[in-house]
This record gives sequence, C-alpha cells and structure tokens, in this order.
Amino acid sequence: MTDQLQATTLPAAARSRAAAGLGPVALSSLLFGALLPALSFFMINVSLPAIAKDLRADAGQLQLVVGGYGIAVATLLVVGGRLGDSFGRRRLFLIGLAGFTVTALICAIAPTIGVLLAARIVQGISGAAVTPQVLASITSLLTGEHRTRAMAWFGVANGIAAALGQILGGILIEANLFGLGWRAVFLIFVPVGIIAIVAALRVVPESKADQVHRVDIVGAVLLAITLVLLLLPLTEGRPLGWPLWTWLSLAAVIPATAGLALHQHRAERSGHAPLIPPTVLRLRAMRIGLLLAVGFFTTFGGFMFCFALATQGEAHMSPLEGGLSLLPFAVGFLITSIYGPPLQQRYGAGLILRGWIIQAIGYALLAAVALALWPHVNPLSIGAPLLVAGIGSGLVMVPLIGVVVGQVPPAQAGMGSGILLTTQQTCLALGAATVGTVYLSLAGTSWGQGGALAAVALAITVISLLMTPVTHQLRTSATSAAGA
Repeated sequence: MTDQLQATTLPAAARSRAAAGLGPVALSSLLFGALLPALSFFMINVSLPAIAKDLRADAGQLQLVVGGYGIAVATLLVVGGRLGDSFGRRRLFLIGLAGFTVTALICAIAPTIGVLLAARIVQGISGAAVTPQVLASITSLLTGEHRTRAMAWFGVANGIAAALGQILGGILIEANLFGLGWRAVFLIFVPVGIIAIVAALRVVPESKADQVHRVDIVGAVLLAITLVLLLLPLTEGRPLGWPLWTWLSLAAVIPATAGLALHQHRAERSGHAPLIPPTVLRLRAMRIGLLLAVGFFTTFGGFMFCFALATQGEAHMSPLEGGLSLLPFAVGFLITSIYGPPLQQRYGAGLILRGWIIQAIGYALLAAVALALWPHVNPLSIGAPLLVAGIGSGLVMVPLIGVVVGQVPPAQAGMGSGILLTTQQTCLALGAATVGTVYLSLAGTSWGQGGALAAVALAITVISLLMTPVTHQLRTSATSAAGA
C-alpha cells in the first residue's frame, strides 16, 4: 500500500518462515476480510431509496452516505498501512475488522440520518485499517508466483464486491428479515465480521516492517480537507440551491491542493515519507494509470449510484428487481475477474484497451434501451447491454493496478499501489457526488429519470472512448519498459 508493500519488509529468513504460514487458508481469511469494506460500499446503493423514505433523507444526504465512507477510506489508506508497519499488520487488520463490525451495528440501528452518516464515516476509517494490511501481508510474506497469484485474487475479490454488492443488497431488503428492511444490509456485516475476526485470529500470521516510516499526519489532514472542500459542496449544493458557501468551498480547493502538494514536496526533500510521494507521481506509467483510474472509478461509482435510484424510481422496480437487473453485469464482471489474470499476462495493457471499447458499446446500448423503453424497462430488457458493460468494466478494472505497478521500479511499487488504491476510493466517492448531481439535476427536468440515466450512460460511453488513446500510451510505455 505504501513502501511497506516492498518485498524487503522482512529479512529473508523471517520472510521464509512467515510465508510458510500464509497458506491458502490464511490467504483466504485475509481476502475475506478485504472483501467486507468493498462489499459494503456497493451494497448500500440499492438501499438508498429505502433509507431516504425511512429517515427522511434528501438526495444530498444520500450522496454523503456513499461519499463520506469513500472519503474516509481514501484519506486514511496509506496511514493505515504505515500503522500496520509499526504495530503489526495482523493487529491492525483485527482492529479494523472490529471497528467495521461495531459501526455496521450502529448503522443498522441508526435512528436518524445524522447518526447513519457519522457511523458510515467511522466505518470508512475502519475499512482503511483493513485493506492495506492485506496487500502488505501478501507482498511481504509471499514471493514470486505465489505473490502474483495472491494479488490476482485480491483483484477478483474486489470484482466480486463490485459485481454482487447491489444484488445481495436487493435480496436482503426484499427478504425484509424480521421487518428490518434496509437495516439488514448493514446488520449482515455483524455476524460476517465476527466470523472474519475469529478466522484471522486463528490463521493469519503477524508481520511488521523492518524499516518504519513516520506517519504523514499533516498530509492526511490536508488530503481530507481538500476532499471535503470538493465533495461536500458537490453533494449538498444542488438540494440547497447552491448557496454562497458551496462556491467558496469549491474555490478553496485550489489553494488546499497547492498546500498539499507543497507539503508533500517538502516532506520528500527532508527525507520523510510523504503520503503521496512526488517522485512516484513523476513516473510516466503512474501518471497514465492515475488518469485511467480517475476515468474509470468516477464513472463506475456514479453509475452504480444513479442506476439504483432510477430503477427504484420511475421504473418502479423493487430493491430485489433493481439488484437483479445488475446480475448480467455481475456475470460479465466475474468472468473477466476470474480469467483476467491469464489474459493480462498475454495482452498486458492491450487488455485494458479492449475493455474500454467493450464498455463503451455496453453503455451505448443501455442508453438506447432506456430512451426507447423507459419507464417500461425490466431486468430482461436491459440485461444484454449490462452484460457487455460488465465484461468491459472487468477488463479495465481487474488488470489496471497490476499493469501500472508492473512498470514502476520495485522499490516504489508499494507506494504506487497505495496511490492507485487511494485514487480508486476517492473517485468512487467523487462519482457519487459529481455524476450523481448531474443525474439528479436532469431527472428533475423534462428529461426524467430515464433520460437522465441515458445521459449518464452516454457520457460514460464518451469517456470510455476518450480513455482508449490514453491506454495506448500505457501500452507503448509497457513495450518501451520491456525493451529496456
């Protein structure tokens, strides 16, 4: 996640002993724990209409239910990794799982939207303590082919979370277990979290970094301030009528970003470990990868937010029907998640290029169906476009981190992974804020929810096509690196 992900974080003898303890059961336990924070992000989308009705939440507050969680995770991912280096990755993994489980219970019993928002932010903080320990343990306790295979399964776990999250959420809400409704979407993580904790206690080995870097608290605070200044007005501006403070907040993003960049440069020059190392950002592959990540995860997070509102709105689908509408998307995503690693070895960045094109076709077909049939759409009528979009999305998302980090010098690979994953979480929250705001603005006009959803799908189509020449640059960079 940061430089704690380097292969040299344990002496050779210690790494050999630890690797023997990170067998399939221990790895499965780590991946299961990493699955929970990602799954929570996507499961919540389908419950948003029910939350709005029960807690009388407006659209901006619903965006914050998604975005607040994402901001907390994004801001503290690298900090969580550094704390794991210092105090033990297994220990931080368990602390994160415990916090995630407790806050899931608080979310489930939240009497007001304010309590739910506060609990979601703390849950995001807990999630930020879990994920980096998984990547750091894999990188420090495994080598060679075993590490490569484990990293591929980490990508599959994230793919499963993205593909199945809203489907599982819809099933839980429709089942209405014990009359809990949307609260079951949070409550389910309590027993599952306890199982993950017990499993980790039994099988996950402890590891620490030999060389521990000081946590860049100032950098984390500056990043959090910058994200809040950006995302809060984008989520709350539309329902509040864009008051003066929203424009002032957006204007303040520029000096806040400049302050963050200045601090990172000073920290690196003074020999400290900055949150976002400028030397890593200067690598060509990283710059290209970050642009691709922004394009993909912003549109992906935004689409999932809009799709849940549209299908349960004018389309009059139940939460279960809305979730099942994404089943073809999930199938396509899962297929490419599973077969992505061998395809990545064969095609490299070319696989991502193919993914953008297939994704563009899928979203264009979805826009056409929405414009032609809305509001009389159902899981069958939109199934084929979503299957194509899911295949394309999987071909982009699953290999992205591996292809980009594979071109980064080994000594900086951990920091590169951390920056990409921080960008992923930031952009998922940004998508709910920006794409969600555009959707809600159009849905309130003569466009309606069907027209707004079609507009979002067409926008993603255009962005996907614009990403193809950028991906070609990544492909060229990979070829140059291999030749060198």
